Amino acid sequence: MGYSKEIYRATKAKMEERRTKAERRAEQIREEVYRRVPRIEELEKEISSCGILAVRAVLNGGDVKSATQDLRAKSLSMQNEVKKLLKENGYEENCFEPHYNCKYCKDTGYIEKDGRTVYCPCFKRLLVATACEELNRTAPLRLSTFESFDLNMYSHEVDKESGVSPFDKMQKIYNYCVQYARTFTPESKTILMRGGTGLGKTHLSLAIANEVTRRGFGVIYVSAPMLMSTLSNMHFSKESNDSEYFEMLTKCDLLIIDDLGTEFSNTFSNTQFYNLCNSRMLLRKPLIINTNLSITELEKTYTSRFISRIYGEGVRLNFVGDDIRLKKSFS
Repeated sequence: MGYSKEIYRATKAKMEERRTKAERRAEQIREEVYRRVPRIEELEKEISSCGILAVRAVLNGGDVKSATQDLRAKSLSMQNEVKKLLKENGYEENCFEPHYNCKYCKDTGYIEKDGRTVYCPCFKRLLVATACEELNRTAPLRLSTFESFDLNMYSHEVDKESGVSPFDKMQKIYNYCVQYARTFTPESKTILMRGGTGLGKTHLSLAIANEVTRRGFGVIYVSAPMLMSTLSNMHFSKESNDSEYFEMLTKCDLLIIDDLGTEFSNTFSNTQFYNLCNSRMLLRKPLIINTNLSITELEKTYTSRFISRIYGEGVRLNFVGDDIRLKKSFS
């Protein structure tokens, strides 16, 4: 996949932590059962002894078949007694077995396929999630929540042309964003948030990111200037692998691009942006794009064909009102 050694190392550490946690929990249950039902511990020791005696019977010769059959019957009888005692005391038959997150690789991160040892799909998913975490480490994902979004900053005065007040309009947008975050799946719709500066686009997109991340999905939040600068630096650097960064942006569950239109625009940046968004749309993966630009300005910079596709496959949220950041600074 091209991820850095640090990302692989961090992912393997998480897998090992999962495995250790599952095995430690199973051992704790065993100790608890032995305390509550001492007879089970006695039976388990005797079952283990039957195995040792069977090996000795084979090594010593004699009537091996008869000896092993007797030991097998005795062991089976004791195993049935253990199951019965576990059930009578409210435990599952397999309670001594670790309950791993992944039943295929048992949280090792590896499986056998076509005679080869390969990474388990669960490891690949965790790899992407770990990469997303690293990418978001310096992003302001914890600064904005739905609870801290203040609708009272928007005017109740009805607009003469639309017949709707900014408050009513923004309340609908707010409700849509809350519902979007609570019901999000990797197949959710793309959202284009458009409107002037300081109307709450960044706040609500970050609030969505917080909720979606809390629900266990991989989210990447990045400003358009930072995105294009990073892609450009990595593309023209001989030491960097821009495919790793691009793959994370393409395959994460939700990609949020803030302040589209404030980046330095050139043929390279526009092409990269188009390729990224087009790749995600082909994979049916959602985007949230925030911009201060008008539709005419978007079409002029990013082509009418591309913007038309965003409009056709996504949801448009047109933010209205006065700059709430200015209001807050004077309140």
